[in-house]
Amino acid sequence: MESGRELVAAARRRDAEAVTVLLEAGADPETVAGDGLPVLCLAVAAYDAAVAGALVGGGADPDRKLTDATTPLLRAVDGGSRAVVKALLGDDPLRLPEAERERLLALARHWYERGAEEELRDRTREFGPVHEENVEDGEYDEVAQLTLGGLTIRAGHGAVLTELETAFGVLTPVDKLVDRAVAHEDWDHVDWESAVAALALRRDTETFLAVIAYRHDPNPRRRQFVLSVFKSYRMHAYRNFWLRQGIPFGKETADVLVAWATDGKEEDPYVLAWVLSTLCGLKHPEREAVGLRHAGHPSPDVRVEVPDLVFDWGTWRPPLGAAKDALLVLASDEDPRVRRRAGATLIVGDDGSGEFTEALVGLLRDPEFEVRKYMADGIKSYSSEARTPAVADALAALRDECDPADR
Repeated sequence: MESGRELVAAARRRDAEAVTVLLEAGADPETVAGDGLPVLCLAVAAYDAAVAGALVGGGADPDRKLTDATTPLLRAVDGGSRAVVKALLGDDPLRLPEAERERLLALARHWYERGAEEELRDRTREFGPVHEENVEDGEYDEVAQLTLGGLTIRAGHGAVLTELETAFGVLTPVDKLVDRAVAHEDWDHVDWESAVAALALRRDTETFLAVIAYRHDPNPRRRQFVLSVFKSYRMHAYRNFWLRQGIPFGKETADVLVAWATDGKEEDPYVLAWVLSTLCGLKHPEREAVGLRHAGHPSPDVRVEVPDLVFDWGTWRPPLGAAKDALLVLASDEDPRVRRRAGATLIVGDDGSGEFTEALVGLLRDPEFEVRKYMADGIKSYSSEARTPAVADALAALRDECDPADR
């Protein structure tokens, strides 16, 4: 009994670690809180995905039938938090009978198609102003949280619907997923992220071709979505490096990006910068040429991506020829972000020439403090070769400014 009270208290203060410890010590995962509902429902109502996950991992039943004919999982879907729904779906979402899967999908679809605010008003019968704030949903995503008449929901039902479809093996058309993603201005929005994740998990050529077709879309948000999927391919490969699976559609993606960057049709500098940034993480024989092509681009958002295209971080060999010349020019760019990025490559790619030394000294004396400090930290951390007498003198002059502990 005492352990049950402690479990409820830990859940109320959002202490997932304490919840895990208590469950491992024998606390009942189906402990009932003061409202007569299992403690898992307490975590669901609080949008606490960490505690909910700890409870499910410790034996709490997300599919438990409650007195009102709901389940904790159904309540999570109703609440509109993708993170909480993921925590309750667990590793075996297909455990659910087909009828229950359809019930969950129908609820999420109803909220999404109806609109969170309209559904909230219907449920509360309130017509006053809705309090809205953006909150984190999971570690990286954002969603609007709406409160009216004492009821709070999160407007992440598009993401919840996508999550359920993916978990239940429903192959949602690419067009629908793109529409859900671009309905919001912010690509940190949970609907955007869930759509990206769903498509990045698919490995069929038909899906890949349907995604890349959007690179020609007149809406820049849809073109950015393609790049988000490409970046997700790469992140999946990095997270699963030990499997040595490689980047899905790696060669095809690189070919698309090179064509995208060189056909002259991308007029939005911000999207073009995304194209170059995505290409930086891939191998392609034309990568350096793509970088050189954009070294003089009028937008600093584009120029800042050039150093990582013309310098091979995989070999750390000094840049040669046109790549070296481009980096030296970018090291004196009018934009401090570009100077800083060029400086990073100069530090590790230093060939010992007088030109490199002059550029490094110039960056150590840059008018922007952040550039000076970045260069000083980088040279001290990564490059002993760069410490010519001139560089050493420039570093010494920065000691008090950049490293007060050395005073």
